[in-house]
Amino acid sequence: MRKTEMIAECQWLLLIHQLPTKPAYFRVKIWRRLQAIGAVAVKNTVYALPANMGAQEDLEWVLKEIIGGGGEAVMCEARLIGGLSNAEVRALFDAARDADYEAIAREARSLAETIDTDGTPEKQAEARVQLARLRKRFSEIVTIDFFGATGRVLVAGLIGGLEHRVAEESSVTVEGTRPAAELIAELQGRIWVTRRGVHVDRIACGWLIHRFIDPDASFRFVAGKDYVPNAGDLHFDMFEGEFTHEGDRCSFEVLLSRVGIPDPALQAIAEIVHDIDLKDGKFGREEVSGIAHLIAGIVLANKDDEQRIAQGGVVFDNLYQYFRGKRG
Repeated sequence: MRKTEMIAECQWLLLIHQLPTKPAYFRVKIWRRLQAIGAVAVKNTVYALPANMGAQEDLEWVLKEIIGGGGEAVMCEARLIGGLSNAEVRALFDAARDADYEAIAREARSLAETIDTDGTPEKQAEARVQLARLRKRFSEIVTIDFFGATGRVLVAGLIGGLEHRVAEESSVTVEGTRPAAELIAELQGRIWVTRRGVHVDRIACGWLIHRFIDPDASFRFVAGKDYVPNAGDLHFDMFEGEFTHEGDRCSFEVLLSRVGIPDPALQAIAEIVHDIDLKDGKFGREEVSGIAHLIAGIVLANKDDEQRIAQGGVVFDNLYQYFRGKRG
């Protein structure tokens, strides 16, 4: 994993270069090198990376290759004081990684459809080969996902779900066989950790935790990358968390299934959260558009994650009562 210590208090490393017009393949070669190390273009010939020792070494190799190929290049440490803001540059990195994650997600979903339609041993063996390639590609992207793009959790769940399905020897997990009260008791008195900048899935999970698992639960919001967990903490909707995306299920669905509460009203909410979060229209819930707009408004109006969960909780409380009333 890359080190994240900032160099001399500078935010960014910039590579400014000019390439020869010929041979044409050299320009493509350098572009691919920059893509591989996770650099993003802030101007046509200016590429940026977060200022850390790993990034400096990567850019030094690219710089030498450019100069060796007859081009010109200079690398510098920079602190942005005008034009692009730090947040805007970070957004460029997140957008680039989310595009990478989406490409893997499309392949994973296509592979899942293939497995569903052809369960022969030959197809299963082929699926394992394809899945290993997807896992390798995913691991490569994670190493250059400097700020924890949102797509990482979704893809981790998709790949994890596929790995479970094609495993030659898989253990059978039976959910709901223990009393819900017993399961819930084990989750009380804990600190629940998730990524900063909560949106619908994490807001819904926070509501479920407060409302049905532990009214006194404490939340901690951390950076998506380079977070060091504390013993005893529980993690939701984050990479390698205890309660996160599994297969095509969002974190709320996974958490609800694990605690084993057999409540149709909660299941209806889970379907809405799924359709908003994964945007796949799996359940086709008519309430999706309205709830999505309400949650988006709460997110825009509140930068504080605790406030987002508190105000989002009011929405889900009312939604829960609505579905409970429909059963009467």
